[in-house]
Amino acid sequence: MKKPAAEYAGVPLPEVEVFSNRLLSVDTTERVLNALDGIARVRQINMTGEGLPKTVGSGPNKGLDNNHTERRTVKVGGRDVEIRFLVGAFYIELAVENEEQLDSAVEEIKAAVDPHLQHGYSMHVGRYSKYRPTLTDYR
Repeated sequence: MKKPAAEYAGVPLPEVEVFSNRLLSVDTTERVLNALDGIARVRQINMTGEGLPKTVGSGPNKGLDNNHTERRTVKVGGRDVEIRFLVGAFYIELAVENEEQLDSAVEEIKAAVDPHLQHGYSMHVGRYSKYRPTLTDYR
């Protein structure tokens, strides 16, 4: 069997789902990402939401550029990140070893997110992304 790409491959690290009550603007998304960037135990952040395609997919303007003001590049921790959708949820993977570290990281995430999501959100701890290959990976 092939060795995993990294020592955490195949290990179900906990994730925190932060699900906003409203789709976020690119400015709010940038503020939330920068607030989360300072948390030590955050290993990776995935986002989901309503897509903003580069070109119009249907209608009389099909194939033309989609010049949406919310589709742009933002700075997060000194890196450029292209925002290609209106974000509705963040999935924050944590590199923790015990319950105390997990509880501490969740409290830090809550403190980082609270000032930026005024319209409310829900937060859950679990595993929301796959962490090992499944049958569909072998097609």
